[in-house]
Amino acid sequence: MIDETITELTPLVGVKAACAAVGRSRATHYRHHRTTPAPERPAREPKPQPRALSEAEQARVLAVLRSERFVDMAPAESHAVLLDEGTYLCSVSTMYRLLRRTGEVRERRAQATHPARTKPELVAHEPNECWSWDITKLRGPAKWTYYYLYSIIDIFSRYTVGWMVATGESAALAERLLAETIAKQGVDRDQLTIHADNGSSMASKPVAFLLADLGVTKSHSRPHVSNDNPYSEAQFKTLKYRPEFPAQFGSLEQARAFCAEFYRWYNLEHRHSGIAMHTPFDVHHGRAAMVQDHRAQVLTSAYAAHPERFVRHRPVPQDLPGTAWINQPIPQENQPAPTNSTIQLSN
Repeated sequence: MIDETITELTPLVGVKAACAAVGRSRATHYRHHRTTPAPERPAREPKPQPRALSEAEQARVLAVLRSERFVDMAPAESHAVLLDEGTYLCSVSTMYRLLRRTGEVRERRAQATHPARTKPELVAHEPNECWSWDITKLRGPAKWTYYYLYSIIDIFSRYTVGWMVATGESAALAERLLAETIAKQGVDRDQLTIHADNGSSMASKPVAFLLADLGVTKSHSRPHVSNDNPYSEAQFKTLKYRPEFPAQFGSLEQARAFCAEFYRWYNLEHRHSGIAMHTPFDVHHGRAAMVQDHRAQVLTSAYAAHPERFVRHRPVPQDLPGTAWINQPIPQENQPAPTNSTIQLSN
């Protein structure tokens, strides 16, 4: 009935007025009276991307990433190692894209999240300004047998300044390790803040008295909030997800030997994403700027060889680290936000 009324009124007042008179939208009217379906658009062949890697280049990138040397490295770290050796294959995002296409990129663990609460807030602008330390268990040769790894990391450089493997967790051992590490690094009074969780060794009186005597400020995490100590937790995660990490250690000597090799690799070879893919040793000892200049030269040569592959701008290395935070404070009104060079880990 409505359709017939609109049809009769259309020659007299037009479609718009006819639809308004009967209370129907013009879109509904046209949809009901469409006699032929809209023609399907022909499928178009995608145009080849002129900047894309050739099949041979893609195969070479995948072969390098799958090689024994790089198979257990993140693409960003592999990219940094190749740059240091004077080789540029492609961007980090292209490496991820090629690996994703073959199903070789996935997260292995469920990621925990925590509600926002009041946080301890610490900042470091240079090495030996703020350390984080913690203790983790290493499974021993028998059931309920563990070795205890004490580790102290500089949050600015990610350099492990001190570590120890012992058969137990005690305040006396922690006190000795902290005293020897502070002396070895030549830390002055009122220069250093040491952050830890609320474990019995970390919160013990001997450790507190030692730090007070040395003029070191101590800081502690909130109870049951592991993200208040993110640098130590992240380092232990790196340790225990190394491919060669054993299910258990047969002896204390084996555990110490493994940790000695791990910390040598972590400090001297590991390109850390939190410090612009530099090694902790280079950042801690002031060599990062020299490495940065070398990477810039490699990228400049790569741009000169294939400028069409860099769309937005000339390739440049990541910025060197500026500031490291444990729980960066939220900027107040009329207060400048942190610069792009700021590095942070928070929950």
